[in-house]
Amino acid sequence: MLTERHLQIFVAIADERHFGAAARVIGITQPPLSQGLQRLEALVGAKLFERGPGQVELTPAGAALLPFARRALNSFDEFHQAASVQDPDGPELRLGLAPEVPAAVGAALAAACSAALRSTRVSVVTAPTSSLVPAVATGRLGLAAVLHPAVLDGLQAGPVTLLPTWALVPASLVPDDGEPLHLQKLSGLPVAVRPRAEAPAARDLFLDTLAMHRPTGGTVVVTDERAGLAMAAASQAILLTPDPTLEAAGVGRHRLVGDPLPVRLRLVWPQSRTPPALPAEVIPHLIQALTAP
Repeated sequence: MLTERHLQIFVAIADERHFGAAARVIGITQPPLSQGLQRLEALVGAKLFERGPGQVELTPAGAALLPFARRALNSFDEFHQAASVQDPDGPELRLGLAPEVPAAVGAALAAACSAALRSTRVSVVTAPTSSLVPAVATGRLGLAAVLHPAVLDGLQAGPVTLLPTWALVPASLVPDDGEPLHLQKLSGLPVAVRPRAEAPAARDLFLDTLAMHRPTGGTVVVTDERAGLAMAAASQAILLTPDPTLEAAGVGRHRLVGDPLPVRLRLVWPQSRTPPALPAEVIPHLIQALTAP
Protein backbone atom coordinates (compact mmCIF):
# COMPACT_ATOMS: atom_id res chain seq x y z
CA MET A 1 0.00 0.00 0.00
CA LEU A 2 1.29 3.45 -0.88
CA THR A 3 1.94 5.53 2.25
CA GLU A 4 2.90 9.08 3.10
CA ARG A 5 6.35 7.86 4.15
CA HIS A 6 6.92 6.36 0.67
CA LEU A 7 6.24 9.77 -0.86
CA GLN A 8 8.45 11.55 1.69
CA ILE A 9 11.32 9.23 0.78
CA PHE A 10 10.77 9.77 -2.95
CA VAL A 11 10.69 13.57 -2.67
CA ALA A 12 13.61 13.75 -0.23
CA ILE A 13 15.88 11.70 -2.50
CA ALA A 14 14.81 13.76 -5.51
CA ASP A 15 15.60 17.00 -3.68
CA GLU A 16 18.87 15.92 -2.07
CA ARG A 17 20.19 13.64 -4.87
CA HIS A 18 21.95 11.67 -2.12
CA PHE A 19 20.62 8.78 -0.05
CA GLY A 20 22.44 9.73 3.16
CA ALA A 21 21.33 13.37 2.97
CA ALA A 22 17.74 12.32 2.23
CA ALA A 23 17.73 10.01 5.25
CA ARG A 24 18.89 12.89 7.48
CA VAL A 25 16.17 15.18 6.13
CA ILE A 26 13.47 12.63 6.96
CA GLY A 27 15.05 11.71 10.28
CA ILE A 28 15.73 8.02 9.61
CA THR A 29 18.79 5.96 8.82
CA GLN A 30 19.81 4.98 5.30
CA PRO A 31 18.77 1.26 5.36
CA PRO A 32 15.03 1.94 5.97
CA LEU A 33 15.19 4.75 3.40
CA SER A 34 16.53 2.33 0.77
CA GLN A 35 13.94 -0.28 1.76
CA GLY A 36 11.15 2.28 1.49
CA LEU A 37 12.30 3.27 -1.98
CA GLN A 38 12.41 -0.36 -3.07
CA ARG A 39 8.83 -0.87 -1.87
CA LEU A 40 7.69 2.27 -3.68
CA GLU A 41 9.37 1.18 -6.92
CA ALA A 42 7.68 -2.21 -6.59
CA LEU A 43 4.31 -0.51 -6.07
CA VAL A 44 4.61 1.75 -9.11
CA GLY A 45 6.33 -0.87 -11.24
CA ALA A 46 9.17 1.39 -12.34
CA LYS A 47 12.68 2.35 -11.32
CA LEU A 48 12.70 5.91 -10.02
CA PHE A 49 16.42 6.66 -9.55
CA GLU A 50 19.78 5.78 -11.06
CA ARG A 51 22.83 5.83 -8.79
CA GLY A 52 25.75 7.76 -10.29
CA PRO A 53 29.23 8.69 -9.06
CA GLY A 54 28.63 10.68 -5.90
CA GLN A 55 24.94 11.39 -6.52
CA VAL A 56 21.55 10.02 -7.53
CA GLU A 57 19.62 10.96 -10.68
CA LEU A 58 15.92 10.65 -11.50
CA THR A 59 14.96 8.18 -14.21
CA PRO A 60 12.41 9.34 -16.80
CA ALA A 61 9.72 7.54 -14.78
CA GLY A 62 10.88 9.24 -11.59
CA ALA A 63 10.84 12.68 -13.24
CA ALA A 64 7.32 12.05 -14.54
CA LEU A 65 5.96 10.91 -11.16
CA LEU A 66 7.70 13.52 -8.97
CA PRO A 67 5.12 16.33 -9.49
CA PHE A 68 2.33 13.93 -8.51
CA ALA A 69 4.25 12.92 -5.37
CA ARG A 70 4.66 16.56 -4.36
CA ARG A 71 0.96 17.25 -4.85
CA ALA A 72 0.05 14.15 -2.85
CA LEU A 73 2.30 15.22 0.02
CA ASN A 74 0.66 18.66 0.00
CA SER A 75 -2.71 16.92 0.28
CA PHE A 76 -1.42 14.92 3.26
CA ASP A 77 -0.28 18.19 4.88
CA GLU A 78 -3.68 19.77 4.33
CA PHE A 79 -5.34 16.70 5.84
CA HIS A 80 -3.12 16.88 8.95
CA GLN A 81 -3.90 20.58 9.33
CA ALA A 82 -7.63 19.98 9.02
CA ALA A 83 -7.44 17.10 11.49
CA SER A 84 -5.62 19.24 14.06
CA VAL A 85 -8.38 21.85 13.84
CA GLN A 86 -11.06 19.17 14.39
CA ASP A 87 -9.25 17.61 17.36
CA PRO A 88 -11.80 17.57 20.23
CA ASP A 89 -8.99 18.25 22.69
CA GLY A 90 -7.95 21.34 20.75
CA PRO A 91 -4.93 22.00 18.54
CA GLU A 92 -1.52 20.76 19.64
CA LEU A 93 1.91 22.33 19.32
CA ARG A 94 4.70 19.76 19.35
CA LEU A 95 7.89 21.29 20.73
CA GLY A 96 11.24 19.65 20.11
CA LEU A 97 14.19 20.07 22.46
CA ALA A 98 17.78 19.05 21.80
CA PRO A 99 19.25 17.04 24.72
CA GLU A 100 21.69 19.89 25.41
CA VAL A 101 18.82 22.23 26.39
CA PRO A 102 18.91 22.48 30.22
CA ALA A 103 15.76 21.30 31.98
CA ALA A 104 14.89 24.78 33.29
CA VAL A 105 15.29 26.32 29.82
CA GLY A 106 13.11 23.65 28.22
CA ALA A 107 10.45 24.17 30.88
CA ALA A 108 10.53 27.95 30.37
CA LEU A 109 10.15 27.51 26.62
CA ALA A 110 7.21 25.12 27.02
CA ALA A 111 5.58 27.54 29.47
CA ALA A 112 6.08 30.43 27.05
CA CYS A 113 4.44 28.41 24.26
CA SER A 114 1.48 27.57 26.50
CA ALA A 115 1.06 31.20 27.57
CA ALA A 116 1.26 32.46 23.99
CA LEU A 117 -1.18 29.87 22.60
CA ARG A 118 -3.67 29.52 25.43
CA SER A 119 -6.08 27.18 23.64
CA THR A 120 -3.28 24.93 22.43
CA ARG A 121 -1.88 21.81 24.06
CA VAL A 122 1.92 21.72 24.19
CA SER A 123 3.69 18.38 23.95
CA VAL A 124 7.46 18.01 24.19
CA VAL A 125 9.82 15.71 22.31
CA THR A 126 13.52 15.38 23.12
CA ALA A 127 15.74 14.28 20.23
CA PRO A 128 19.10 15.13 18.65
CA THR A 129 19.35 18.18 16.42
CA SER A 130 19.85 15.93 13.39
CA SER A 131 16.37 14.47 14.02
CA LEU A 132 14.62 17.66 15.13
CA VAL A 133 15.41 19.69 12.00
CA PRO A 134 13.78 17.27 9.52
CA ALA A 135 10.87 16.74 11.92
CA VAL A 136 10.17 20.49 11.85
CA ALA A 137 10.69 20.61 8.07
CA THR A 138 8.10 17.87 7.51
CA GLY A 139 5.58 19.33 9.96
CA ARG A 140 5.89 16.63 12.61
CA LEU A 141 7.06 19.34 15.02
CA GLY A 142 5.87 22.93 15.14
CA LEU A 143 8.91 24.39 16.86
CA ALA A 144 12.28 23.18 18.09
CA ALA A 145 15.29 24.40 20.05
CA VAL A 146 18.33 23.01 18.25
CA LEU A 147 22.08 23.32 18.38
CA HIS A 148 23.79 25.89 16.18
CA PRO A 149 25.23 25.62 13.61
CA ALA A 150 23.01 23.19 11.71
CA VAL A 151 21.76 22.84 8.15
CA LEU A 152 18.21 24.17 8.46
CA ASP A 153 16.76 23.14 5.08
CA GLY A 154 14.90 26.41 4.54
CA LEU A 155 13.35 26.62 8.01
CA GLN A 156 12.77 29.94 9.69
CA ALA A 157 15.15 30.51 12.59
CA GLY A 158 15.61 32.91 15.47
CA PRO A 159 18.90 34.44 16.56
CA VAL A 160 21.59 32.32 18.16
CA THR A 161 21.46 32.23 21.95
CA LEU A 162 24.66 31.49 23.86
CA LEU A 163 24.34 29.55 27.12
CA PRO A 164 27.46 29.78 29.30
CA THR A 165 28.95 26.47 30.38
CA TRP A 166 30.63 25.10 33.46
CA ALA A 167 33.41 22.55 33.52
CA LEU A 168 32.58 19.68 35.87
CA VAL A 169 35.99 18.46 36.96
CA PRO A 170 37.02 15.75 39.42
CA ALA A 171 38.02 17.51 42.64
CA SER A 172 41.11 15.30 42.72
CA LEU A 173 42.31 17.02 39.55
CA VAL A 174 41.50 20.65 40.37
CA PRO A 175 40.57 22.01 43.82
CA ASP A 176 37.12 23.60 43.89
CA ASP A 177 38.24 27.11 44.91
CA GLY A 178 35.66 28.99 42.85
CA GLU A 179 38.23 30.54 40.53
CA PRO A 180 37.72 30.38 36.73
CA LEU A 181 39.98 27.93 34.95
CA HIS A 182 41.94 28.19 31.73
CA LEU A 183 40.79 25.40 29.41
CA GLN A 184 44.35 24.58 28.36
CA LYS A 185 45.19 23.66 31.95
CA LEU A 186 42.61 20.85 31.93
CA SER A 187 44.76 18.41 29.98
CA GLY A 188 44.85 15.45 32.33
CA LEU A 189 41.52 13.89 31.31
CA PRO A 190 39.43 13.67 28.13
CA VAL A 191 36.39 15.89 27.66
CA ALA A 192 33.09 13.99 27.46
CA VAL A 193 31.25 14.68 24.19
CA ARG A 194 28.05 13.33 22.64
CA PRO A 195 28.11 11.46 19.30
CA ARG A 196 28.93 13.62 16.28
CA ALA A 197 25.98 12.25 14.28
CA GLU A 198 23.54 13.96 16.65
CA ALA A 199 24.60 17.43 15.44
CA PRO A 200 27.51 17.23 12.98
CA ALA A 201 28.08 20.93 12.34
CA ALA A 202 27.75 21.93 16.01
CA ARG A 203 29.98 19.06 17.14
CA ASP A 204 32.64 20.03 14.60
CA LEU A 205 32.63 23.64 15.85
CA PHE A 206 32.90 22.40 19.45
CA LEU A 207 35.78 20.03 18.67
CA ASP A 208 37.66 22.61 16.59
CA THR A 209 37.36 25.19 19.37
CA LEU A 210 38.33 22.63 21.99
CA ALA A 211 41.43 21.65 20.01
CA MET A 212 42.42 25.30 19.62
CA HIS A 213 42.23 25.99 23.36
CA ARG A 214 43.27 22.54 24.57
CA PRO A 215 45.51 20.74 22.08
CA THR A 216 46.08 17.72 24.35
CA GLY A 217 43.77 15.55 26.42
CA GLY A 218 41.38 14.32 23.73
CA THR A 219 37.70 13.45 24.06
CA VAL A 220 35.55 10.49 25.00
CA VAL A 221 32.07 9.86 23.56
CA VAL A 222 29.18 9.49 26.03
CA THR A 223 25.50 8.84 25.43
CA ASP A 224 24.25 11.75 27.56
CA GLU A 225 25.25 14.22 30.28
CA ARG A 226 24.42 11.80 33.07
CA ALA A 227 27.02 9.42 31.67
CA GLY A 228 29.48 12.31 31.41
CA LEU A 229 28.81 13.30 35.01
CA ALA A 230 29.33 9.71 36.14
CA MET A 231 32.68 9.62 34.36
CA ALA A 232 33.68 12.90 36.03
CA ALA A 233 32.72 11.43 39.42
CA ALA A 234 34.90 8.42 38.61
CA SER A 235 37.81 10.77 37.74
CA GLN A 236 37.76 9.59 34.13
CA ALA A 237 36.51 12.64 32.22
CA ILE A 238 35.65 16.34 32.27
CA LEU A 239 32.11 17.41 31.36
CA LEU A 240 31.19 20.81 29.91
CA THR A 241 27.53 21.64 30.52
CA PRO A 242 25.15 24.63 30.54
CA ASP A 243 22.97 22.91 33.15
CA PRO A 244 23.43 24.51 36.59
CA THR A 245 21.74 21.59 38.35
CA LEU A 246 24.18 18.82 37.42
CA GLU A 247 26.31 17.90 40.39
CA ALA A 248 27.90 14.92 42.09
CA ALA A 249 30.04 14.26 45.14
CA GLY A 250 33.71 14.75 44.37
CA VAL A 251 33.02 16.85 41.26
CA GLY A 252 33.81 20.56 41.23
CA ARG A 253 32.02 23.16 39.10
CA HIS A 254 34.20 25.76 37.41
CA ARG A 255 33.68 28.60 34.98
CA LEU A 256 36.16 28.73 32.11
CA VAL A 257 38.14 31.90 31.46
CA GLY A 258 36.57 33.62 28.46
CA ASP A 259 33.79 31.01 28.22
CA PRO A 260 35.21 29.62 24.95
CA LEU A 261 32.69 26.77 24.60
CA PRO A 262 29.16 28.07 25.17
CA VAL A 263 26.20 26.00 24.03
CA ARG A 264 24.69 27.70 20.98
CA LEU A 265 20.92 27.29 20.62
CA ARG A 266 18.33 28.70 18.28
CA LEU A 267 14.64 28.22 17.67
CA VAL A 268 13.50 26.89 14.30
CA TRP A 269 9.98 26.63 12.87
CA PRO A 270 8.43 25.82 9.48
CA GLN A 271 8.24 28.32 6.66
CA SER A 272 4.52 27.65 6.30
CA ARG A 273 2.42 28.54 9.31
CA THR A 274 0.41 25.39 10.01
CA PRO A 275 -2.14 25.24 12.86
CA PRO A 276 -1.55 26.08 15.61
CA ALA A 277 0.03 29.19 14.16
CA LEU A 278 2.90 30.91 15.88
CA PRO A 279 2.08 34.63 15.60
CA ALA A 280 5.08 36.74 14.65
CA GLU A 281 4.76 38.82 17.81
CA VAL A 282 5.06 35.66 19.94
CA ILE A 283 8.45 34.59 18.60
CA PRO A 284 10.54 37.16 20.60
CA HIS A 285 9.01 35.88 23.85
CA LEU A 286 9.87 32.30 22.94
CA ILE A 287 13.40 33.29 22.01
CA GLN A 288 13.77 35.07 25.34
CA ALA A 289 12.74 31.85 27.11
CA LEU A 290 15.92 30.21 25.82
CA THR A 291 17.90 32.36 28.24
CA ALA A 292 15.81 31.36 31.27
CA PRO A 293 17.94 30.54 34.33
